[in-house]
Amino acid sequence: MADWEARFRARRVGLPQWAREQPERAAVVATTSGGVLELHSWTVGSSDLVPATDRPDGTSDIAIDPSGQWLWWFDDDRGDERGVWRRQPFGSPPGSAADATGLAPAYSGGLALGAGIAVVASTDDAYGVRVHVVATGESPTSRLLYEHPEDAYVGDLSRDDGFVVLAHSEHGDSRHPALRVLRVEDGSTVADLWDGEGKGLHPAGFSPLHGDPRLLVVHEREGAPAVLVWDPVAGTEQQVVIDAPGEVDDAAWWPDAGSVLVTLSHHARTRLVRVDLASGAFTPIGPTAGTVTACTVRDDGQVWASWSSAAQPPSVRRFGPEGDDEGEGEGEGEGEGSILLSAPGPAAPSSVPVEDLWVDGPGGPVHALLRLPARSPQDDGPLPLVVDVHGGPTAHDVDAFEAYASAWVDHGYALVQVNYRGSTGYGSSWRDALQARVGHVELQDVRAVRDHLVATGLADPERIVLTGASWGGFLTLLGLGVAPEAWSLGVAAVPVADYVAAYEDEMEGLKAFDRSLFGGSPHDVPHKYAESSPVSYVDAVRSPVLVLAGENDPRCPIRQIENYLGKLAGLGVPHEVYRYDAGHGSLVDDERVRQMRTELDFAARHLGGPPPL
Repeated sequence: MADWEARFRARRVGLPQWAREQPERAAVVATTSGGVLELHSWTVGSSDLVPATDRPDGTSDIAIDPSGQWLWWFDDDRGDERGVWRRQPFGSPPGSAADATGLAPAYSGGLALGAGIAVVASTDDAYGVRVHVVATGESPTSRLLYEHPEDAYVGDLSRDDGFVVLAHSEHGDSRHPALRVLRVEDGSTVADLWDGEGKGLHPAGFSPLHGDPRLLVVHEREGAPAVLVWDPVAGTEQQVVIDAPGEVDDAAWWPDAGSVLVTLSHHARTRLVRVDLASGAFTPIGPTAGTVTACTVRDDGQVWASWSSAAQPPSVRRFGPEGDDEGEGEGEGEGEGSILLSAPGPAAPSSVPVEDLWVDGPGGPVHALLRLPARSPQDDGPLPLVVDVHGGPTAHDVDAFEAYASAWVDHGYALVQVNYRGSTGYGSSWRDALQARVGHVELQDVRAVRDHLVATGLADPERIVLTGASWGGFLTLLGLGVAPEAWSLGVAAVPVADYVAAYEDEMEGLKAFDRSLFGGSPHDVPHKYAESSPVSYVDAVRSPVLVLAGENDPRCPIRQIENYLGKLAGLGVPHEVYRYDAGHGSLVDDERVRQMRTELDFAARHLGGPPPL
């Protein structure tokens, strides 16, 4: 098996979610022997993962209740993201689950589990969002706690189950939510927190101490995400000041509530620090290179984290409370912890590291990450280039292991990822700059990086692939029409192709996102949607196009993609479509490999490169 395929088929395991009252029990998403991501029960310290689900399209949304008795997972239909929560006993085999809430199928707006209760948010076109409190007995019963036509999600339950925090957009802007703490008993408001227009707030968790109502909140009052401690009962706030570069991605409490673990993002890398709330002193935890995608603090002070770099495959690691390596296991070097848990099967082959690239763009310096294939000294000519545009758009590319990126590099392509305006990680103004002209702002930065690599002689201007998935797929199709001279080939996975039709068919939460982004619905601001819709520029497309689409995708629905493809066909533009029976991507290794092989083959046939190995 070629290395590129082996990376897609290598073992994968997520960060374990452990039970508060039985911390030796955890729920884990990991690949099965058949190469499908599924829920597993795991007893901490053991090497065995006990499969709990066995679904053709996999399972990814999971939780474990505080008692450690119950595993929870979200049951949708072939990736359509519309479904119900189910639960089953810890350690039980597939087929043991039952409906956990008694609520009608809907899109999930978050779940918080307490002692015998669950707070469940559901979203739907018919009502916006509804939040229920569910008594999780043998026959679950529910009562409505909150509802609103605008978007909201459940953040967390307080340790005594008395309060729940919601992030909501009653003010009409789901991209910059406000917070409300409600009493679980009757739904009455304890306190509201809103920083005003264009400044979002996100709940990071209640204090782990019983009776302590304090809440960690990620805010952006100073122009970049930071963290504070909010007491909604006393009405007080404490800023958490960190004298280190980067913006806050997330935060979690230390078990004694005297310190917090903060994830800092800086120039596409992450760093964990423990901050003492009384003194402000902070201690680095774990490696300073690469990327932590998730982390948690155990009751004994151990830190668990999922980590990888572009060159090193993902692993779940543990660190001591003072940042030291902790426990037995496979160590990776000083400060890099030890391996906590591995899924069955072979590890992924390593890949190439990324190189940082800074390019002057129309809105300021643009940060990009470049991966280069191995070349012999005599191979000094320009390379075929893949410009891989990330989704989101509120996300950013990082120094992390990616089977997709590595597959292109293995086939001789240079690959660059651009953290365009609209990306997180570079301040609030950079993230929100795309609102000036959605799609076009991002593409200006992508084009600047493309042109720089051509001007320096690294990239062959006749062999440049523009590709991306989701929002990246949207930018790919838009770019092929807006600047057809810049791109030799387009590969768009699960894209927005016809923005008005996409809005009509997409899930309610994304409709709220689009209204926030454009300043209204297509009915309110039709010119803005038309200006940003790829279908508006389809007449200018000249390069061959490959589109990959999920039949059941609620985020980038199939009808609007078919509208775009129909216009391409009418214009005689060379194009192909790969349709698969799932949603916004796949959790199945076989399907992921088929899609990657399709992309590599498409590029080889049109650009003359090597066929898939």
